[in-house]
Amino acid sequence: MTTPSFMRLEIEEIPSAAQRLLDQGRAEFTAGAEALIAADPDFVVTVARGSSDHAASFLKYAIELTAGRAVASLGPSIVSIYGRTLRLGHGAALAISQSGKSPDIVATTAAARASGAVTFALTNTAGSPLADAATRFIDLRAGPEKSVAATKSFVNSVLAGLALIAHWTGDADLLKALDEAPAVLARALQCDWTPLADVLVEGSSLYVLGRGPALAIASEAALKFKETCGLHAEAYSAAEVLHGPARIVERGFPVLVLAAPDASSASVAEVAERLAGQGARVFLAGATAPGATALPVATTAHPLLATLALIVSFYAMVESLSRRRGFDPDRPPYLKKVTETR
Repeated sequence: MTTPSFMRLEIEEIPSAAQRLLDQGRAEFTAGAEALIAADPDFVVTVARGSSDHAASFLKYAIELTAGRAVASLGPSIVSIYGRTLRLGHGAALAISQSGKSPDIVATTAAARASGAVTFALTNTAGSPLADAATRFIDLRAGPEKSVAATKSFVNSVLAGLALIAHWTGDADLLKALDEAPAVLARALQCDWTPLADVLVEGSSLYVLGRGPALAIASEAALKFKETCGLHAEAYSAAEVLHGPARIVERGFPVLVLAAPDASSASVAEVAERLAGQGARVFLAGATAPGATALPVATTAHPLLATLALIVSFYAMVESLSRRRGFDPDRPPYLKKVTETR
């Protein structure tokens, strides 16, 4: 019997890691929410790279949809390379990093704090430089992650941010959804996306589409295709793909479409139908459209949680696809677990 990869084992740990975070992190969420209520920020900025930046993108939509504050992603090089400071005194900053060690993320977070922003470090490493640089630290509690590709730390980054937002805004529906999250994520693990993998075993390129919070999930999926499978995958908004990139979608071109069960769903399904009409091999999760192959999803009442669950089903598929393509998903060539950029 084949020994499972670390990546597979870590994917299977996602529901228990989520439960641990939500059970043990309550004091950090409530204290962070009190700090946000006291600061009453006019805006929020995020500081992150890689998978953590995709988590930040998800939280951008969540904050704008629930708290009504504009959210922008800071380029860490503004501080670390160009040596500029930004006026963030009436804002909040959310820094996300699995390791908490990247010098540019740490420097930008410290600069945001020095400018007067209330700053939060979401990291899986207590005592890390990032945790020390921020006003407040939220431990992701994902546990050790040995595979280069982040999985459970990505999910817990989003959940930690959602919990902070829910307590800040007093969103009863989101708080209830978080209580249900471990069970929903466990169901997502059982969703079989093998039909997509079957098409991509011999593939070389594809698009991954989403809109709203699902665009952040599409970006994370595209990164994992590159990291673990050596596939050239590009993530686009289901709206932006029509502004040029749709030109190269012809017969047999694979497209994975991720639909959040919210106000964006109908427009995303329309794009899936259009691309299928161009001859694309379209796989659609979270909605249905003529010409598209429907992928099973873990349904739940809250659209943000349902959208997050899509990545868990994807992770299970992409780990298997990596091995089918002859790769070791734990050790992608040219990559390492902790990337320290300056």
